[in-house]
Amino acid sequence: MVQGGRVFEGTVPLRQLERLRDLLASAEGDAVYRVEFGIDEFDVEFVDIRVDTGLPLVCQRTMNVFVQPCSISQRLGLLRDEREENALPEGYEPLLVTDGQLHIKDVLEDELILALPLVPLSPGAPLEQVPVTAGSAPEDGQSPNPFAALGQLKSSRH
Repeated sequence: MVQGGRVFEGTVPLRQLERLRDLLASAEGDAVYRVEFGIDEFDVEFVDIRVDTGLPLVCQRTMNVFVQPCSISQRLGLLRDEREENALPEGYEPLLVTDGQLHIKDVLEDELILALPLVPLSPGAPLEQVPVTAGSAPEDGQSPNPFAALGQLKSSRH
C-alpha cells in the first residue's frame, strides 16, 4: 500500500468500532474517512488519516446527550521498530507496525478515541454557580488560612 500510494475512502458505522462504542452515549452515526499511504521526501513511510464524524456524548453538566463534531487530520509515520521513532520528522505521530500489516479500522478507532474530550461538555451548557455562604470569605478581602483550624487545635491541647 505504501509503495503504490494507495488511497482508501469510505464510511464506517460507529457501532462497528467496539472500543469506541463503549465510550459513547449511543453508537448511531457513521465516520467518513480518507486514508492515504505514501513515502515522503525523507523516505519516511506514512499514512495520512482524515476522519469526520459526530460523536454522541453525555454532557457532564446537564447529563443530556449531545453530538460532538469530530474532525481529525493526522499523519502517522509507519515504524517497524520503536527505535525508529526519533528519526521521524516534525509533525508525524509514530505508528508501530511490527508485522507489516495495518488494519485501517483499528487505526481510525484509535484516532477517534484519542479525540474524545476528557470531560464532555455540550456547547451552551449553563455554568454551575457555586453558592457562597455568609461568612465564607473574610471582609478584609484576604483568603482564609486553611491551617487556622489546626492552630486552634494545637493551642487548645496545651
